[in-house]
Amino acid sequence: MENSGKARVRYYETYADDFTRSRDQSCRIPSDYQWIRKESILSDGLYAALGWAGRLYCRAVLHVRIENPALLRAGSKGGGFLYGNHTQTLGDVFLPAWVCHPRRIYTLASPANLGIPVLGSLLPYLGALPVPDTVAGMRNLWAAIQRRLEEDAWVVIYPEAHVWDYCTEIRPFSAASFKFPAKLGVPVYVMTTTYQKRRRGKKPAITVYLDGPFHGDDTLPLKKRAEELRQRVHACMTQRSKASTYAYITYEKRT
Repeated sequence: MENSGKARVRYYETYADDFTRSRDQSCRIPSDYQWIRKESILSDGLYAALGWAGRLYCRAVLHVRIENPALLRAGSKGGGFLYGNHTQTLGDVFLPAWVCHPRRIYTLASPANLGIPVLGSLLPYLGALPVPDTVAGMRNLWAAIQRRLEEDAWVVIYPEAHVWDYCTEIRPFSAASFKFPAKLGVPVYVMTTTYQKRRRGKKPAITVYLDGPFHGDDTLPLKKRAEELRQRVHACMTQRSKASTYAYITYEKRT
């Protein structure tokens, strides 16, 4: 794979290493957190404004091109899950809103994101669904996901969990997040971000591939159904990742 000649190297110990951290990494979900918020002029306006700004950012700054852009617009009614590899700190906030337009997105996110100055307080209005660490919180998250799917929205999940900027490989991820579509019987789509050399500039261009739908095998018990979905999504991402031909940042395991 070609690189910039001066590609930055980041060393990791495990795939759970964080290279992007918020100012308040230990931020917790408030006990009175409103999981299902009624849409308002404020939230609709913020979503629309940041949606257009995000599309401009993806096109002009990240140089994104989308393959098969009509796929998600043709998705069945009743909403769906969109899984992607996590390789852009800001781009992964805006990109799914672009590819899923005109339907709203709701994205599973670390509670640490709520601690980001200014933006953190706006994220719940923009569709962030923080992942809780309590049984009661998980019940609330399940209820919020079901409600949004009933509204024909998309639920976005980055199963790698940690942002590794410009990473060209697909990291291992667990089947935990696949229990949602496996249990709810909702289709799964895949969004794979890949990187190519540009004629000018050191930063690469981005090609995003959309694939699916994938459906859970109803003949399997829930745990195996989720694992089977995980394997199919990981295989799809891995195959698409072969379209990455340029490394801007490389990741090497620390020895």
